[in-house]
Amino acid sequence: MTFPPDLVLFDCDGVLVDSEPLSNVVIQDNLARHGLNISIDQVEDYFVGGTLAGVMTTAREMGAKLPDGWLDSIYGEIFDVLAAEVEPVPGIFGVLDELDAAGIGYAVGSNGPHRKMEITLTRTGLRQRLSGRIYSREDVAQPKPAPDVYLKAAAEAGVSPDRCVVVEDSASGARAGKAAGMYCLGYVAGTDPERLAPICDALFRSMDDLPGLLNLRTLA
Repeated sequence: MTFPPDLVLFDCDGVLVDSEPLSNVVIQDNLARHGLNISIDQVEDYFVGGTLAGVMTTAREMGAKLPDGWLDSIYGEIFDVLAAEVEPVPGIFGVLDELDAAGIGYAVGSNGPHRKMEITLTRTGLRQRLSGRIYSREDVAQPKPAPDVYLKAAAEAGVSPDRCVVVEDSASGARAGKAAGMYCLGYVAGTDPERLAPICDALFRSMDDLPGLLNLRTLA
């Protein structure tokens, strides 16, 4: 990769919006009500970066007694909490400002449904910045760790995958970025670096560091 890239692709949860701690508590509490008591660390280990359909399958295998309508129920619980409490990841607006100033495109690719991103991106003031560039696993055949959502975002932007940088905070998402043939930066402010180090090309802890990693400031 020669920096700066032509396109930056962001995961949503944990990268643009600080939604994962809120969602994880809802999942932990819900599963406990259905007979599966696990810690927040275990919720993160098993489920972060995946889909709630995957959570349902794994939780049932672990002994949770989840009814057939569980997906609709858990989505409702999570959406209510996010609509009331979710905040943007610190520093993300500054990153987008610098990308705009440098004339470099960006988009979001998420394993979450569009309805979830509508809630989180609207509440945090990010939706307007990303209008027309919001991609969900609902738009593609396979969710992350398959590369589909990132390949779709790059194709619609008319950018070759080898000119794209993916910013991820989960191993599943990082694998998707690498499978797409993209350079992957791991955001580890809230993630154990050991989960991402074997997959990502580089790691960083603060969004304030991202413009420098992308070499944007040489364009100013």
